[in-house]
Amino acid sequence: MTKLLLAAALLLVAVTPFARADQDRVSVGGDINVAEGENAGNLVCVFCSVHVHGDVKGDIVALLGSVTVDPTHTISGDLVVIGGDLNLADETEVGGDVAVMAGSANLASTAAIHGDRSVLPGRYWLLLPFTPLLILIGIIWLIVWLVRRNRYEFPVYPNGRGL
Repeated sequence: MTKLLLAAALLLVAVTPFARADQDRVSVGGDINVAEGENAGNLVCVFCSVHVHGDVKGDIVALLGSVTVDPTHTISGDLVVIGGDLNLADETEVGGDVAVMAGSANLASTAAIHGDRSVLPGRYWLLLPFTPLLILIGIIWLIVWLVRRNRYEFPVYPNGRGL
C-alpha cells in the first residue's frame, strides 16, 4: 500500500514537468474531460475527477477524485484512483494495471482489464499514511498533559462548588 502511494506521488511529480500541451494533462482542483473522438496522453488529477469520453493512450492518476469512462473507450496504460471511485462502462478496456485505494470500483460486466487489479475499499485507508503522525501527536499531547497536570494547583472552593 505504501508502494502504491509512493508510486502515485512519484508519477505526479514526474509527469508534471513533462506534460505536453497537446496530449498530457495535469490538473489540480479542476476536472479533466477527454472529449469524444479525442486521444489524450497521461492524465494526472489532484482534488478533481477525470471524465473520459474518448481514448487515453497513457496512464490516469486521480488523487482524491473519481474516474469515469464511457462505453467502448480504451485506456492504454495504468489507472490509479486514490480516495475516489472508478466507474468503467460496458466494453471499456484498460491495457495496464488498475489500483483503487479508499474508494470503490464499479466495473461493468463487459469491461476488460488486461493487467492486475487491486481494490482497497473503504475511506479509512486514507488515514494510513497519517498514522505515524497521529501517533506522534498523541505522544506529545500525553507528555504535555502529564507535565501541566502536576504543575498547576487548582483552587479549592469553600463549601463545595459555589462561587
